[in-house]
Amino acid sequence: MTASPSQASGTGSRAVPSTAETAAAIRAGDRRALARAITMIESTRPDHRAWAEDLMAELLPHTGKSVRIGISGVPGVGKSTFIETFGLHVIGQGHRIAVLAVDPSSQRTGGSILGDKTRMEELTRNHSAFIRPSPSGGTLGGVARRTREAMLACEAAGYDVVVVETVGVGQSETAVSDMVDLFMLLLLPGGGDELQGIKKGIVELADLIVVNKADGALVDAARHAVAEYRHALALLRQPSKDWKVPVLTCSAATGVGVPEVWETVGRYRATLAASGALDARRVEQARAWMWSEIAETLTDAFRRHPAVRADLPGAERAVTRGDATPTAAARGLLEKFLGNRTDG
Repeated sequence: MTASPSQASGTGSRAVPSTAETAAAIRAGDRRALARAITMIESTRPDHRAWAEDLMAELLPHTGKSVRIGISGVPGVGKSTFIETFGLHVIGQGHRIAVLAVDPSSQRTGGSILGDKTRMEELTRNHSAFIRPSPSGGTLGGVARRTREAMLACEAAGYDVVVVETVGVGQSETAVSDMVDLFMLLLLPGGGDELQGIKKGIVELADLIVVNKADGALVDAARHAVAEYRHALALLRQPSKDWKVPVLTCSAATGVGVPEVWETVGRYRATLAASGALDARRVEQARAWMWSEIAETLTDAFRRHPAVRADLPGAERAVTRGDATPTAAARGLLEKFLGNRTDG
């Protein structure tokens, strides 16, 4: 366990509750305790990381019972509006929803710059919802490094639906599939032209495709887009042998089609749970999380190593000037880090 609350805070002016106290408050549904805990979880300070790891050990037995949904989409597709309408519907069905909205990070401060809370005002005010914007920090996949831990904390707090909203669409965005049960891709009623601009990899990972903004003059365009997307999906590899990816339409602005989206999420979960695929997916995700943590922790340690920090600028200059190959420069830096010659 962490030595003491004051040591965990590192400030000396404001003590942080013990992990046991924080875990108890989170399990009791205290949203402020949950928000404070996620702030500590996202911190890169070594003392905060130790505190967060102890907290995760306290909370882990109380996690795993939520529906985990990843949502991505092209710019302008209306992700925030959809999530608010979807979230209010889910709450109306007797559930509690947590939204981890990963914003692009400010290059200067590392903080969130979109502020999803300001775009989900009604959902934010609902006591059955918890919304947390987090900076992506440039992490691969548009998903903050600690999003997985934040998701577990939300589960321990009793949120039985957890949504991870990711940044835009791109091949690196597929990292979200390593932490959710269902990956939902939101598209506009643009048809084939839009599909051409979307990375094939992210479409192949989608468990559900939803054409949003199917209202007003765009209703016919949305129906046409559904036909085109279904045809395109027939040519791609399906993410699961137990599930044929549906293409639905909805209007986040009017709410039409949103209940059908939620019903489809339930049907997906039931189908994969019955076959054992859902449990297998979560097992594989836990393994992927471990390896991701190993890679990122080693990279952090590598960059902090005194000899590497001293030689890195020179190595970068040699590579950019063409005086050394990237392979040779990397090997030299790794030898400094490892203290011996590298093999392979």
